[in-house]
Amino acid sequence: MSRSSPPTSDFSKVKQQQKDAWESGDLGMFSKTIVLVSELLCEAVDLRSNQKVLDVAAGTGNTAIAAARRWCDVTAVDFVQGLLEQARRRAEVEAFSISVAQGDAENLPFKDSSFDVVLSTFGSMFAPNQERTAVELLRVCRPGGKVGMTNFPPDSFAGEFFRAMARHAPPPRGIKPSVLWGLEDRLHDLFGAGASSIDLRRRTFFFRYASPQHWLDVFRTYFGPVRSAFQTLDTARAERLSTQLLNVVGHFNQATDGTVVAPCDYVEIVVLKRT
Repeated sequence: MSRSSPPTSDFSKVKQQQKDAWESGDLGMFSKTIVLVSELLCEAVDLRSNQKVLDVAAGTGNTAIAAARRWCDVTAVDFVQGLLEQARRRAEVEAFSISVAQGDAENLPFKDSSFDVVLSTFGSMFAPNQERTAVELLRVCRPGGKVGMTNFPPDSFAGEFFRAMARHAPPPRGIKPSVLWGLEDRLHDLFGAGASSIDLRRRTFFFRYASPQHWLDVFRTYFGPVRSAFQTLDTARAERLSTQLLNVVGHFNQATDGTVVAPCDYVEIVVLKRT
């Protein structure tokens, strides 16, 4: 019996929808709360001063700035120009200079082997074409260089959050779940042919907010995909989604004083490119 082909999706349309979603919010209000993730990633790849570093899907620059603090030659690339402008301004506040370039993780605007280290913090994992993204991350990395990523696995707070969102704002058909980037087998599928080693480490950061409702209000106001999803829902469906998201927070929350202290596991990956 022949197997039917999986449904396909128009990746260009999906990326435009993603771009519109990220532009609708203010990612900086979220990313500034998880700076530690970027600092740890830079340590994991053992950055050396003067290395050429690319931060892919850089957002507002957490990882690019962390690399600049280690005196690297840093370029940040993202498909949302407004986020890159935030990254540039944040770097300037700390008296660092980073280069920025508008571009797509699936079609990076750089020559082969341009960088010693390629990084991506909760960014490239959301590109719709996972296979193409992995090819590009390796392509722009020099032989013997490193690709460092942080990705959410399915069994994390973020995994539960994405599943709750998908029940009300289903992803396009043919798009693989972004949390697959948090699975070791999938990473070997994506990078194996071009990697001499793939090292994974499970880490945790904590959502710390004044209350569950405060957490929800911040995400509804500033986190673009959540803001966009709520804008498409009528009042009743928006209330159901709010309830489900608050249930996710309640499931993970360790605080007993009315605040939120909720662990969110992620996977830190270091890929050594073949020479």
